[in-house]
Amino acid sequence: MSLQRRIEGLRARIQSACEAAGRDPVTIELLPVSKKQPTALIREAASLGFTRFGENYVQEGADKAAAAPELSFVLLGPLQRNKAKPALQAFTELQSLDRPELAARLRRLAEDLDVVRPVWIQVDLWDEATKLGGCTETDLPALIEALGGDARLPLRGFMAIPPPEDAGAFVQMATLRDRLQQDLGQPLRLSMGMSDDLEAAIAAGSDQIRIGTAFFGERTR
Repeated sequence: MSLQRRIEGLRARIQSACEAAGRDPVTIELLPVSKKQPTALIREAASLGFTRFGENYVQEGADKAAAAPELSFVLLGPLQRNKAKPALQAFTELQSLDRPELAARLRRLAEDLDVVRPVWIQVDLWDEATKLGGCTETDLPALIEALGGDARLPLRGFMAIPPPEDAGAFVQMATLRDRLQQDLGQPLRLSMGMSDDLEAAIAAGSDQIRIGTAFFGERTR
């Protein structure tokens, strides 16, 4: 199946999910996850209107950002402190902030580099952190405090990878987002939902879905 046909299929699924949930499809961002995909295929997606792509690995994403500077790349995967500087240099947004010490390092580096990089906190409500990363609900206040409202690292929202077997996980995450919006007095977006569960994510209130296989097809490497 061609890339264009896969995208059309995804848009149809998003449209149907939004109709069922009483939502406007325009409010849902489809973020292609280009991990292990060739730059040529990313450029084909760009020719079809996409300008932002999610990457899981710092070095791979940095290489693609250098090869396609007209596009924006978002870091989705775990970020180690020793890779914080190249991550800030290569990515326009970081979605996997999950601990106070990383926030502190990013703040220092963002000031040194004189850059502004929106961040999303990766949240884990289901004890999945050991394999997927993420900040627990208990540790969220300390992480938000570590960000300190820094204008160089504006908090955009929360990213989550709910366990597929938990039907209520998306609703849990949406409820947490709504509460923190009120507590912090600012709008916060929610990024959750992938190829197999985008409908459940949209029904719960996700603002962004991160799609890899259903967008690009099976990885070739």
